[in-house]
Amino acid sequence: MKKMRRCVSCREYTLKEEHCGIASVSAHPPKFNPNDPYAKYRRKEKGILHG
Repeated sequence: MKKMRRCVSCREYTLKEEHCGIASVSAHPPKFNPNDPYAKYRRKEKGILHG
């Protein structure tokens, strides 16, 4: 079963590995893990981390 993907350039959803001549990325978030050692860095990158 194919998973939904998103084109980086035009932001359209697709099932193809390549769209608009550019590789598409997964549209699904990573699985949740309460012990994720990198969660702090992802929140900091998004500007959510206060401190």
